[in-house]
Amino acid sequence: MNSSGNVALPRATHSFLRWCSRLCLLIGLAAIAWCVYFWVDARVDQIVQRQRFDAISLRKDPDPAPVVGRDVLETPKLAIGSVLGQMEIPRIGISLMVLEGDSDPILRRAAGHLESTAIPGQPGNVAIAAHRDSFFRALRNIRDQDVITLSTLTGTYRYQVDSVEVVGPNATEVLADSPQPTLTLITCYPFYYVGPAPKRFIVHAQQLSSDSPAR
Repeated sequence: MNSSGNVALPRATHSFLRWCSRLCLLIGLAAIAWCVYFWVDARVDQIVQRQRFDAISLRKDPDPAPVVGRDVLETPKLAIGSVLGQMEIPRIGISLMVLEGDSDPILRRAAGHLESTAIPGQPGNVAIAAHRDSFFRALRNIRDQDVITLSTLTGTYRYQVDSVEVVGPNATEVLADSPQPTLTLITCYPFYYVGPAPKRFIVHAQQLSSDSPAR
């Protein structure tokens, strides 16, 4: 006990606590740096993909050059990782590139088109997924009648939101095919849940118009 009446910690204990506090600080800084790296990497990739996609769209080359190692394909059959197009929801500030596939590397850099669903311009249900804590964060503010524009090399397609729902992770019926051209957006829910979210947030939209000839 020191002169002020407080119990003095042994020197070894004091050193250990100081070492632990420094270790925790380093771990926290490393975690922040890791998150910043992935955030910056995803945004830079989006910029590069959009610039290349715009350039190819203006040229309208029959055999376009690869986009950062991924081909932008005009045929309905898309290679995994190729650029499907650009999606915009102006009212809630969403503007992002959409790639073919929904693997972790793809969803880290963009929204992903589910391979088993329709391609824009074809009859059926076009399903697109993205992470709730990155590209689809603003989706929490979407509402009925919002307009979604999906621009591809085969045309530009406009959809209007007609319903929103929350379902379980195994609710595969949201991917069911449709005789009419529709769009389904998928992300995890709740949006601010810590850890793997237990549910899915689903947006359903009907196609309003298209500037592409019917296939």
